[in-house]
Amino acid sequence: MCENCVKEEFPDRDSMCVDSGSYMINFVRCCECKSQDMKIINRNCTEIEDEEHITYQHACGHCDHIIAEHEHIFRVDNFYQHYEMSCLLCGSADDQRSIMPVDPRGPIM
Repeated sequence: MCENCVKEEFPDRDSMCVDSGSYMINFVRCCECKSQDMKIINRNCTEIEDEEHITYQHACGHCDHIIAEHEHIFRVDNFYQHYEMSCLLCGSADDQRSIMPVDPRGPIM
């Protein structure tokens, strides 16, 4: 991971958990070749017990310099879907949503 390629390391994304794509607003440019092209490489999706793990790397589209490692986790516990994201470029976030028609916790404020 390269902190020189991003504006802010692990920005707080609140509940915005993404399992694909890149947070381009946080990307400065590749510190190796100065390119602003980016690509996703080595995308892998695995199920470990009852969790879905998606990992991939953000890399420079010109020189293949690794900018960040992206991890997304999804699981269902009881009546809730849980999402987690951790990435130097895209940030850190977690979210929890009810799978019931009406959330037992009440409306989200």
